[in-house]
Amino acid sequence: MFPKSQDNLAMNNRLAPTPPSTAQDTVETVVGPSVHVEGDFASEGNILVKGTVSGNVTTSRLLTVEEGAQIFANIKAGDAHISGHIKGNLRVSDRLELMETAQVLGDISCKVLVVSAGALIQGKVNMNGISIEDPKDTKSEGKRIFKTKGKTARAQELAEEEEA
Repeated sequence: MFPKSQDNLAMNNRLAPTPPSTAQDTVETVVGPSVHVEGDFASEGNILVKGTVSGNVTTSRLLTVEEGAQIFANIKAGDAHISGHIKGNLRVSDRLELMETAQVLGDISCKVLVVSAGALIQGKVNMNGISIEDPKDTKSEGKRIFKTKGKTARAQELAEEEEA
């Protein structure tokens, strides 16, 4: 009804809250919900998948697969946040998060794995950085080692006592 003056517009713009920055602000590539990509898919930036991808997916940064999205491919990513379905192997350099709606049919390799209750995994999980020594590699320093065939060490010990 009354036109706003330039001063009022400037005042309103200063008072309007600015939306907080989100991870989506830094997304470089988006596969929309109605999009189906066939073939290898590579990006140096963050990738957000809402649709379907058939082919290898590669990014050195963050891969986000939203609920309802599907990837039928092997994946290589710096970090990954999965809420959708993956049929293929996941190779993540750092952190992989599987949300409650995630389904993965394939092998997983990562440094850090976060699995929410309800997420489904069918495949082998390999986490880089493990350093547990194999007891076969250590020497038995004066310890008696029992070698049994079908018996526990204690059962073998009892059998030897009965014979004596």
